[in-house]
Amino acid sequence: MAIQRLHLQTNEEILRLLSLQLASYRVEAEIIGFDDIPPLKDGIPSIREALATETFYGYLITEPDQQEPTLAGAISISRDSCVVTICRLMVHPDFFRKGIASSLIAHIVEEQEQLGAARFIVSTGSANLPAIELYERFGFVVRRVFTVPPGVSLTTFERPATSELS
Repeated sequence: MAIQRLHLQTNEEILRLLSLQLASYRVEAEIIGFDDIPPLKDGIPSIREALATETFYGYLITEPDQQEPTLAGAISISRDSCVVTICRLMVHPDFFRKGIASSLIAHIVEEQEQLGAARFIVSTGSANLPAIELYERFGFVVRRVFTVPPGVSLTTFERPATSELS
């Protein structure tokens, strides 16, 4: 297991991420009862555009019978001054409930706090209870609940950096 920054320079690397993203966000779409979520519409051009504002990290698992490590999870963030927004968090369904999402969040929080982050923000579908429970375990609290057409509720969470908690 290794968490590393994904540079996503080739179409092959982007397609690997997109495969993971589609598998992961299809599950969220099913949970929230809405299949028109933006991550399900991404393609190579939109990921290339996202690279201008988002930094991607992958959770790679090396299996004994494989040449290439498996991209089991990924997270992307954007940063505006000392505020870090988690833009995407995805785990392939084959690797659910193995601590991958927790590891990715912990990695980002630790790394970004060392770089001076003061606050973290993340949003998810209000019906996505597994994601909500995960964010709450990391000290995120609800800041806003809003509805987007056609009546899907989203919740935005926020948490201060650890140094801000004391």
